[in-house]
Amino acid sequence: MIPLARKTLIHEWRRFLPAMLAVAFSGLLLLMQAALVFGIFGSAAVYITESDADLWVGYPGTQSIELGRPITPRARTALLMDPDVARVEPFAWINGDWRGPAGTGGVSVFVSGVSTQPDGMIFSDVLTAKDRALLREPFGVIVDQADLSKLGVPIGGQALINGKLVRIVGVEHGLRALGGVNVVASLDTARALDNDYGGVEVAYYVAQLKPGADAEAVAARINEAARGQGYAAWTSSAFAWRAVLFWMFETGAGLGVVFLAIVVFIVGAVITSQTLMGAIAGSVREYATLHALGVGLGALRRVVLEQAAWIGLFGLIAGLLLSLGLVALAMINDVPVQVNLAAWVVCAVLVMGIALVSGVAAVRALRRADPALLLR
Repeated sequence: MIPLARKTLIHEWRRFLPAMLAVAFSGLLLLMQAALVFGIFGSAAVYITESDADLWVGYPGTQSIELGRPITPRARTALLMDPDVARVEPFAWINGDWRGPAGTGGVSVFVSGVSTQPDGMIFSDVLTAKDRALLREPFGVIVDQADLSKLGVPIGGQALINGKLVRIVGVEHGLRALGGVNVVASLDTARALDNDYGGVEVAYYVAQLKPGADAEAVAARINEAARGQGYAAWTSSAFAWRAVLFWMFETGAGLGVVFLAIVVFIVGAVITSQTLMGAIAGSVREYATLHALGVGLGALRRVVLEQAAWIGLFGLIAGLLLSLGLVALAMINDVPVQVNLAAWVVCAVLVMGIALVSGVAAVRALRRADPALLLR
């Protein structure tokens, strides 16, 4: 009976096409939702994911970059004293108030003070050696290309940050932040723009480890020595995930996304089950014939469930191809999307769940497959 399911799908593909499309669009919605969620909330960790530091040291309990507080220089000393640490770099992160042309008003910006050395760790995947050289200009800053219109200032233009005049010396891609605009400057410029602490302290120190060193073990040693000292250490992956989870759940924004995913699953299951039930109902005389020939209802149910599984697989493949195309289009247009393999696997399981739940619901149509139907 197993080949019957596949042969029926091939021969009657027009009848089952609506169900496949329903599964495909359910998968498309779930996959794109996952890509947008991790793209949007992942931008909260762009400082970490676009850098090549192995360890981050900041104020104890910090849940996201923008919640950091100045820490004592003793943190830098502790890092340098660890035998597995190769080099240490400060990272100044401050809030800023951008004042451009009168038509744009004020804009909240996040100023990142980074090293201007060619091998600087912060934003190593975004900033080139040429970009860092440009930042050596006093009060020179770099912003994301997509944020220029929001700031209202072109490359080479000037504006005020915390009342001090700065000039945009360049632009890059991959600097967009969640909740504000990222402005990258040199450490000296960032310190000069810091009105709260006068630039004496920084919010973070980052470190690169020697080849073969265990980042988690080094972080544990730093934390053991840092008790009561006003700083704590995290591995880069742990700190990035910490920031994403904070924005997804602690701010309440992620709960709406989870609710939307549940709605998409329910709607997809309902639509798919109805279309699949319609396809089964259209073949009820054929199923009645098989039943009259001695095929039990149990075997017919297995045929329907396998048809549902094949519909789910074809729909998933179609949804995946459409999603990849839309993700590529979104990246070209600077829309924050990110392909997270684990999340997409979960979405694939949900899509197959939609198809199988629909198949279980469609099995009810077999109750009409009575051999007496053939006598009417």
